[in-house]
Parts: sequence; C-alpha cells; structure tokens
Amino acid sequence: MFLWGTATASYQIEGAAAEDGRGVSTWDTFTREPGRIRDGHTGDVACDHYHRWPEDIALMAGLGATSYRFSIAWPRVQPDGRGPVNRAGLDFYDRLTDALCERGIVPAATLFHWDLPQPLEDEGGWLNRETSHRFAEYAAVVADRLADRIPMWITLNEPFVHMVFGYALGNHAPGRALLLDALPVAHHQLLGHGLAAAALRERGAEKVLITNNCTPVWPASADPADLAAADAYDTLHNRLFNDPVLLGKYPDLSAYGVGLDCVRDGDLDLIGTRLDGLGVNYYNPTRIAAPTGEGLPFAETGITGYPTTAFGWPVVPDGLRELLTGLKARYGDALPPVYVTENGCSQPDVPGPDGVVDDQERIAYLDGHIRAVERARAEGVDVRGYYVWSLLDNFEWAEGYHQRFGLVHVDFATGERTPKASYHWLAEQIAEREGTR
Repeated sequence: MFLWGTATASYQIEGAAAEDGRGVSTWDTFTREPGRIRDGHTGDVACDHYHRWPEDIALMAGLGATSYRFSIAWPRVQPDGRGPVNRAGLDFYDRLTDALCERGIVPAATLFHWDLPQPLEDEGGWLNRETSHRFAEYAAVVADRLADRIPMWITLNEPFVHMVFGYALGNHAPGRALLLDALPVAHHQLLGHGLAAAALRERGAEKVLITNNCTPVWPASADPADLAAADAYDTLHNRLFNDPVLLGKYPDLSAYGVGLDCVRDGDLDLIGTRLDGLGVNYYNPTRIAAPTGEGLPFAETGITGYPTTAFGWPVVPDGLRELLTGLKARYGDALPPVYVTENGCSQPDVPGPDGVVDDQERIAYLDGHIRAVERARAEGVDVRGYYVWSLLDNFEWAEGYHQRFGLVHVDFATGERTPKASYHWLAEQIAEREGTR
C-alpha cells in the first residue's frame, strides 16, 4: 500500500504550551531569547492544533490522505524528560490516534522533532550520552500506550539538521555554536535511535524508521578540489547519518580532522539494528566547491538557473529522483523501503479578494516532485509513501510565521483554516492514483 500523507511537528502546530501539565522545551526557552526568532514570534499558540485537532483531521480526510505523520512532544509526555508521566499529555495523543484510525488514516508518529525537554538540555542535551537512554525510556512510555494502534514509528527527525542548526551553528534551539565540537550530538542521537528502536519493538511496534534529511551533492566543477569538497560535504550531510543505520559503521571523517571518540563498544550494533523503512526528507540539492580559507573542507555555493521558493531554495524536482536512485545505488540490498516523509515549499500565500489562495507555484512544485517519485519507483527504488510538508501553515522555526508551507492557509490571528488551491489539486491527484475518483 502506497501512503499519501501530510506531515507536521508538535512545536510548530500544537500551541497550548503551558496547558495540561506540559513541560518546558528547548524551543520555549530559545524563542524567549531576544533576537533568536524573526519578530519575536513563539510557538505558544501556533496553529492551536491542541484544541482544533478534530478540524484538522477532517481536513486530512477531505484531502483523501491515507496517512498522517505527526510528532509527539516529549515535554508533554514527560515534562522533566524522565520519571513521572503526564497522563493528560498521553491522553491527547491517544484521542488523536483513535480519531485517525476511525477515519482510516494510518498514524505515523515521530518521537523527536527537536523539542527536547529543557531539564535534559540543562544537563547537556544531546551532548550528554545519558540523553540517549532517557529517549529510550520515553519511547517505551509512549509505545506502551499507543503501539497497539500506531503501526509506523519514526524515532528521530533530521538528526543532521538538529545537530548543525541546534548545536554547531546556533540558529535553532538550543542555540549552541560549537562547530565541529557538536559531532557527539550525531552519535548520541543515533544511539538514542537504536535504543528507542529496541524499546518500540519490545512493545509490538510494527514498523520502525528514522527520518534523515538528505540532499544530492553537486560539485561546483570537475576540478579535483571541488570533487573532494563535495565528497566531504556528502559524508557530513548524508553518510554520517545513513551509513551507521544501514551499514553499521561510520564513514571516514578524516577530511574534517576529527573522529568520534564518544563511540563505545556495542554502540554500532544498536544503531545498526534492522530498519523497517528509511524516511527521507528532500527539499533541494546542494552545490559544493573547494574551501577558500581555513575551517571546513567545503564551501557551499548557490544553485542558479532554477525557480526558487520564498525561502530562496532552488526548485529541482528531478533532484528527488536523483537522491532516491542514488541511495539505492549506494546501499543496494541494505536499503529498506523508502518513505518520502517531507517534501514541500514555502510560498508568499495571500488570500485573494474572494478568499481563494491560488498557490499555483506550489501545485507546480508538488506535481514535479510526485512525478520524480514515480520515476524513481519505475527505476527500481522501493518507495512506499509520500508526505507533503505541510498540512498547515505553521511556526517555521527561526523564521517564525513568515514562511508558509501549508496546503491549508492559517490566519494566525484567528486560527481560521482555508484550504488552498494546492489542497484541492492534491486531493484530485490522490483520488486518481488511488482509484477513488
């Protein structure tokens, strides 16, 4: 069964930041630090999904979605990141899961989409090996309650992005700027994945995945220096997080002049445990040249000649086919079934005088990328799902509410939802492909 879905994340849509016993997350802390978020926006209310979830599930049903990928807020379940469970928080996800099942929408739950409980960050966050073990305990708590109805579990979302933006550069919570000293975050997240995967399976989870943000890496030229730089970047962005879970080993990091001294005996056996699928998030390729000075062994250069999103990201649909077929070529039989767990674009969506949001650029974007998935499947890649980012316009991290990715327009002053032209277009596409039209 091919899954057609939409994806969201807890901090970006739920709101209710101080309700029903929810604890403080790193994003609650980060958004209150002056200058961190554009215009001082926070996710305190966001889309108010915590209260309006029945309306949002109705929107999914109207779309014809056969799956919904959402994330569970760790601070809502364990306010301190350990110990006592907040039953009201689990009750929320229990209600959400039941409602999805009643509609015939397959729930796909992500356990960590960047909102770490602040007390764990105070103890070092993902720099601290103990966080991996706390994560496994949290996974067990959630699975004990929900694994009987949720068939698909994603341990981590985009550990590369969380490591780089959260710990290396400081653009995202928790706001640390450690550069290469952030590398232990990679290992501790992946160790947490392995420990959580075991806990999930012990409790009857049907499918366990991890979702990695992946990008085709394009050398700026055929010059050997550019080729070496592109290989170094590919190692950091793609292979650092794919090789351990698929091959049970880390790639060679010598180009960076560092190693992973935090790896202990047995860790890679845990990390390389069987995957039932690999989640892949794709937005655009990355063009890399040789570095011009000291520091990292690569320099990112812009991609020209393509349309761009409101974020300035190049729109390259065939890059998704290139990525998927490249994963198959690199990992062969070690590659499990693939799910495109995020793909979408931000556009400057504004309702017209008639209230219609006519987002033709998003329609063209989705059309190109869906066709790219179909080409990859025709070339032998076992792709089993496609999830649009996102169902709703939402809190877009450091950009606040200035970037709109949704199929549904949200008036953030009132919470009113308005399906865009892309929502209706996608509903037709799903109906045609599923034979329900």
